[in-house]
Amino acid sequence: MEIYKSLKLDLNFKTVVTIGTFDGVHIGHRKIIERLVQTAKKSQLHSVVLTFFPHPRMVLQKDANIKLINTIEERSRILEQLGLDVLVIKKFTKEFSRLTAEAFVSEILVKQLQVKKIIIGYDHHFGRNRAANIDDLKAFGNMYDFEVEEISAQDINEVSVSSTKIRKALNSGDLKTANKYLGANYILSGKVVKGKGLGNTLGFPTANIHIKESYKLIPKHGVYIVKATIKTQTVFGMMNIGTNPTIDSNNQQSIEVHFFNFNEAIYNKNLVIELLDRIRDEKKFDSLDHLKNQLQKDRLTALQYIEKCHAQ
Repeated sequence: MEIYKSLKLDLNFKTVVTIGTFDGVHIGHRKIIERLVQTAKKSQLHSVVLTFFPHPRMVLQKDANIKLINTIEERSRILEQLGLDVLVIKKFTKEFSRLTAEAFVSEILVKQLQVKKIIIGYDHHFGRNRAANIDDLKAFGNMYDFEVEEISAQDINEVSVSSTKIRKALNSGDLKTANKYLGANYILSGKVVKGKGLGNTLGFPTANIHIKESYKLIPKHGVYIVKATIKTQTVFGMMNIGTNPTIDSNNQQSIEVHFFNFNEAIYNKNLVIELLDRIRDEKKFDSLDHLKNQLQKDRLTALQYIEKCHAQ
């Protein structure tokens, strides 16, 4: 998959395009991408997703608190796995938001992306103040010689899912619902950094994961069953997201993974951690012994889950 992070381009091939932020690339999004890829192959065109970054709400509403389901790298990786040919990431600015609908269509879709067909949701709005709708887009299609395929309300609402619902599920610790809506396991991507070695003192050495993107949504504090691919090897483990209240009083959030049957040095490695299930909330224990006992129980719970659901 080719990735363009600028719109200063004139593609030398014709395209079928869909447009959106696609945060989470959930099952509703996947339906659109699937149709896009199939249509492109059938029509001998290139499939293109035009997406925006930062999220428009971060720019227009100064909503720095909005957390995204995917980092831009994660979004790119998922779209590539779905068979997309080209991802165009348009930097979203206030200036861009003021572009008229016709300028957006003629300059970006027609001139730069060489569009021959657009696949878009029935409720799509675009252009300055989001004033233009699907009917306007169809009129532009007649003017600029491209086809518009409308994804009906029935098709979209068949799967009543949204990125907002997924964020809410993750924030409340409802991982099952989030993964169901995503059509995949929720992921955290980050670098393994040196921690305080607290896990070693408990007999549960951990890899501390640093996520550099401050906008990435970190699920509710608690203990999760996880897996990762390390040097082509699938490794399972359990992860704590929280502040380690039994041991540490500084209230700083950390993400620590204890991998089962794995003891290689992985400092500075970038890992993609898949969250499979949630075991419990994080809590403060009366003593280190109580904490160790609970970690043993968590380990047993995780291993039973893995044996049941992920037997090799």
